[in-house]
Amino acid sequence: MRPIAPLASLTLAALLAGCTVGPHYAGPPAAAPRAAKAAGFVRAGDAPVSATGPLAHWWEALGDATLNGLEAQALAANPDIAVADARLRQARAALGMEKANAMPQASAQAVYAHLRLPATSLTNNHDSDLNLYNLGFDATWEIDLFGGQRRAVEAARANAGAAEAHLADAQVSLSAEVAQAYVNLRDLQRRIDLSTHSVALQEQMLELTRQRFARGTASQLDVTRLQNQIDSSRADITPLNAQLEAYLDELATLTGAEPGALDDLLKPQAPLPLPPASVAVGDPAALLRNRPDIRAAERTLAADTAKIGQAEAARFPKVSFLGIIGVGGTSLSLDHLDDFTALAAPQISWDFLDFGRSKARVVEAEGVRDEAEAKYRATVLSALRDAEDSLSRFRYRRITVATLARAKDEADQALALSQQRYRAGTSTLIDLLDAQRRQIAAEQSLSQAEAGLTGDFIAIQKALGLGWAPAGKA
Repeated sequence: MRPIAPLASLTLAALLAGCTVGPHYAGPPAAAPRAAKAAGFVRAGDAPVSATGPLAHWWEALGDATLNGLEAQALAANPDIAVADARLRQARAALGMEKANAMPQASAQAVYAHLRLPATSLTNNHDSDLNLYNLGFDATWEIDLFGGQRRAVEAARANAGAAEAHLADAQVSLSAEVAQAYVNLRDLQRRIDLSTHSVALQEQMLELTRQRFARGTASQLDVTRLQNQIDSSRADITPLNAQLEAYLDELATLTGAEPGALDDLLKPQAPLPLPPASVAVGDPAALLRNRPDIRAAERTLAADTAKIGQAEAARFPKVSFLGIIGVGGTSLSLDHLDDFTALAAPQISWDFLDFGRSKARVVEAEGVRDEAEAKYRATVLSALRDAEDSLSRFRYRRITVATLARAKDEADQALALSQQRYRAGTSTLIDLLDAQRRQIAAEQSLSQAEAGLTGDFIAIQKALGLGWAPAGKA
């Protein structure tokens, strides 16, 4: 029987190489079909949102130069970002390796040996020397008959996409953490300042009450109550200072610096940043395509789908070609090379009797794919809930801020009236100081609500994953 001609072998291999086993990935499942079809699936209600495109760096909408600098420093030096970036480089390198595995593998070798031969007869009583030279080249190539290697490349490419999305997700989370910590810091500084002023007013009231007690116009109970109120107010300031130090350290570590490194920059008091009048969210339906954790879950699903094809291909025969060329002799001169070797041989291997191990690997890969699909659905639903919840909190917080702003205006008016009455002699200094204390308390409540409103704005940016896009396809 004549062997199959080399050309016919290569032609057959090329035809078979078009066969790729395993399921073809057709995109993610419709985890939230109603949301995907609706342009405004997020129930914004009365929330002041607009369909204009968001800023690439959303925190710039807060108009705080110090915060902008902290965000830039954090994105450049935070260790978690460095970890995610390193994992992205690893995933891209793994993709390059899988692409290279589909190509032939070749190696070359050179051998030199020096032999000293002993005398073999009485006439040749001297040892002789012999030099041996050999140059060789070999190559192997496994034909991807059933697409196992193509599925490996497909899975590696999807894993690289998932790593890219994880990096973007780390950036989104980090920018939100930095902004929230900065807002909390400025809120605490303002509240500590107001509380310190309130204690000073209470001390004035206590001194006046003691004077009245000495004249017999106030009781010891009045003095004790005011002293107790002052001690309570001072005790409230202590944990605020502890929280302030904690936020300073948090911002330092988030920006990749040691605790205390930002104290000189951040300890001076600055205004609390407030969100813009209208929040730009773009097209909310684009959440399903743009939010990084959703992209990462989708790419993971694609990779696990491709791995089923890898497991399926392992059940079928493997065909590889081996080629060897070698030349050698007793001299480096090409005229004296007296040994030439050439070999070209196909090789077929098939683990057809593995007692179900290959089938079990396929079933395992299918289970991993099903798990990834369930995680993708859960991620989408969680993202939708986060988006709706954050917009809802932002809407109702605006109502709270408006209400407390009116209360603060009323406290300002009451203080102005108390000052007029005190100057007219129809009110005591204690009444004036009490009105000032109430006005400070109203201002503290408003400050906390404004900080909460900015925090809700930050939560919207994180929930929608706005302002980020893939860095490029691998």
